[in-house]
Amino acid sequence: MNFTVAIIGRPNVGKSTLFNRLIGKRLAIVDDQPGVTRDRREGNATLSDLKFTVIDTAGLEDVHDDSLESRMRDQTEAAFKEADIALMLIDARTGVTPIDEHFCQWLRRHKTPVIIVANKCEGAAGQAGLIDAYALGFGEPVPLSAEHGEGMVDLYNALQPHVDAAKADAIYERSKLNDSGDEDDDEAVLAHPIQLAIVGRPNVGKSTMVNKLLDEDRMLTGPEAGITRDSITIPWTHKDREFNLIDTAGLRRKARVNEKVEALSGAETRRAIDYAQVVVLVLDANDMLEKQDLTIARNIIEEGRALILAVNKWDTIKDSKAALNKLHDRLQTSLPQVRGIPVVTVSAVTGRGLDKMLDAVLDVYEVWNRRVPTSKLNRWLEEILEHHQAPLISGRRSKVRYITQPKTRPPTFALFVSHEKGLPESYVRYLSNALREDFDLWGIPLRLVVRKGNNPFAPSK
Repeated sequence: MNFTVAIIGRPNVGKSTLFNRLIGKRLAIVDDQPGVTRDRREGNATLSDLKFTVIDTAGLEDVHDDSLESRMRDQTEAAFKEADIALMLIDARTGVTPIDEHFCQWLRRHKTPVIIVANKCEGAAGQAGLIDAYALGFGEPVPLSAEHGEGMVDLYNALQPHVDAAKADAIYERSKLNDSGDEDDDEAVLAHPIQLAIVGRPNVGKSTMVNKLLDEDRMLTGPEAGITRDSITIPWTHKDREFNLIDTAGLRRKARVNEKVEALSGAETRRAIDYAQVVVLVLDANDMLEKQDLTIARNIIEEGRALILAVNKWDTIKDSKAALNKLHDRLQTSLPQVRGIPVVTVSAVTGRGLDKMLDAVLDVYEVWNRRVPTSKLNRWLEEILEHHQAPLISGRRSKVRYITQPKTRPPTFALFVSHEKGLPESYVRYLSNALREDFDLWGIPLRLVVRKGNNPFAPSK
């Protein structure tokens, strides 16, 4: 059973703080500045023995136009309508405001059950606001302090009847299926989802791309730069392969970041890269691989993640051949440490090229996980040494003993030599390039570590 709880309310009443409290970690960005949360974010919540999906939403504002605030409201309303129950937060220290009353009237016109939560109730300052909350007409309000964790027992007592009722309905529906002769699917568990992060500079079309992949307006988009602030993870399936699709905030150069919220958003994006497996770096076709793009790409490579370059807005380019040649030349000179990075031209608005991009994601993910048998590696090493021996160091030639692959993701190779000074950097690069070419390890970071030691596979004397 998947029970969903949406947290709604006007800006700056503590929705993201409660979201973080319920999921048990600081996933949503929290700040005193109103309107920090823009997209809706989902997480797995635990409250004693209750387990459910919780949705953090943008603050409700009475706006109906083409503005960013209006689009944020649309996202919040969609989350409310999809949820099994909603927690309507008010700020108990401020009391019930006219905007709270306005949205409570709107909530009453829908079927989704609502629980009023009077947040910031710690101390005596929130008591008057708690009493005022009774007048909103949704029964007894729940007093709590999301920041300090007070009142969570009261929230549990308010949610439990709804969760139990949903469980009973799920059991009843399942029993009807079993009575009709349908069996549960007991096939082998599918592979873990691929962690796929979409990153890039602000306003290159990352959220538009995510919406096109999902075929819904899941992420907030618009002409304004920097709309996305949190890193939003969305489960998704493509060609029977499960993904966790991660939309991220745009990364600007640190020297240009002045606001605290933008700095927090940048930290969230870098954390998303750390935990991703494949990263799609979205480029603007009209300004490809500028300095910040290269900085992001190098960070991805240094973290050992598989990298795809998606050149967005390709439909606006007149001379596509010249633009591609320029991009490939820039790659060769600026990112020589990873040869063969997949480059896909796309249009996030029309969807052109997105299928090719996803095929490239699956291909590079397979290479990123590839393991070469030790016996095959050492036969390869013998042939390499026959044609090109290791150079002399201080008048001595370091004897290359053997090679193995201790780990994948990315493929990492350990080369054991006799000389304590190891091998010249130029020879290590030669071996790395030969590994990449002979074992078809294109487009991914590849690590070759040189160690001094004996061959553990040699027979003991």
